[in-house]
Amino acid sequence: MKLRAFGSSKNDPGKDSSDTDTGPESSPGADPASAGDARRPAGKGKPTPRRRDQERARGLRTGPVTAPVTRKEAKERRKAVEASMTKDQRKAARAEQRSAREERRQLMMQGDDRYVLSRDRGEVRRFARDWVDTHRRLINFFMPLALFVIVFQLIPNPELMFYSQNLFLILIVVVVVDGILLGRTVNRVVRERFPDTEDTGFGMGWYAVMRATQPRMLRTPRPRVRPGDSI
Repeated sequence: MKLRAFGSSKNDPGKDSSDTDTGPESSPGADPASAGDARRPAGKGKPTPRRRDQERARGLRTGPVTAPVTRKEAKERRKAVEASMTKDQRKAARAEQRSAREERRQLMMQGDDRYVLSRDRGEVRRFARDWVDTHRRLINFFMPLALFVIVFQLIPNPELMFYSQNLFLILIVVVVVDGILLGRTVNRVVRERFPDTEDTGFGMGWYAVMRATQPRMLRTPRPRVRPGDSI
């Protein structure tokens, strides 16, 4: 009875033939990685060339465009470019460079944030400059008086040198005291105008003092207001 049942199940016509498939995919010992490698197309055997290499091969690029590291390198690049130009082209290029430099200088003097120094950028620093330019203080006369004292120091007169030295010491004291008061005042008005700013403290006070000690004609950026104007 047991042998007859075994034989009938082996020859059962209703059994699916797929259940007895012994192919590599259904065999328990088959390696999935090897099967996947068999189905994967063969590679081209070399890495894909980079875009810049392809452009260089077609003549669209001669090399990587990098900024010069030193002034010597910048000068050598400029000479190499000028060597490939005619005399008229060099004149035109130099005239264009002078015009561009002058334009940048004028924009810097006007206070354009794209061209001024990092210390002068921002609305807060612009307001501090305007406040200093609209007020007259004793510290504004530091440089003229210092030059006056230096001239008197060069005169070989002991009495005159004694008085000039004392005048210079008094000038230093006045500048220090007025500079401290100026720095505190500028910080106060900046906080009132820009309550959320963090550009205050010693840095802002020193910035105001340095501008106040310079003559108006030498201040950079150029003053936009006159003494006594409201800002």
